Amino acid sequence: MTEATRPRRSDATRAAILDAARERFAADGYERATIRAIAADAQIDPAMVMRYYGNKEKLFAAAAEFNLRLPDLTAIPRTRLGRTVVGVFLDRWEADETLTALLRAAITNPTAAERMRDIFATQVGPAIARLGLPPAETRQRAGLVGTQLLGLGLGRYVLKLPPVVALSRAEIVAWLGPTIQRYLTGAALR
Repeated sequence: MTEATRPRRSDATRAAILDAARERFAADGYERATIRAIAADAQIDPAMVMRYYGNKEKLFAAAAEFNLRLPDLTAIPRTRLGRTVVGVFLDRWEADETLTALLRAAITNPTAAERMRDIFATQVGPAIARLGLPPAETRQRAGLVGTQLLGLGLGRYVLKLPPVVALSRAEIVAWLGPTIQRYLTGAALR
């Protein structure tokens, strides 16, 4: 391995810190997670966390980088949009705990709430915009889609409401898909 292709030790340290932070924020939430606990989980000195990220807020912002991996909605049959979007969100919620950690933190922390708004504004809004809707209508529809999906995430993955946790993936898609479908393709209310 040449010097240029060998992973740098600092890259491995950063990755270990971010992995530990994501797990700790998901388990404890933003308020209860500590730099000391994250450092212990990463098996490094807390000073190293501070060296790389400065403070807990900056560490959280770095750990909360999240790609929703929304498909190109113009490539989906129009009648399947709602079900597809719900399925994608279920995949993302269940793939890792970052989105759950962010949602937990967003409830009480303004920085986390802003990060969540940013994710939806920069990822969901543009995906819906490609459907060719007017910009103001796109923002409204994206906001409504966000309320449903974040509500699902809160109920199923944060609050763990038993009836919602008990639903199968197919049941969630069947229940929520038509609502998201209406937000994406239904006539705008005047």
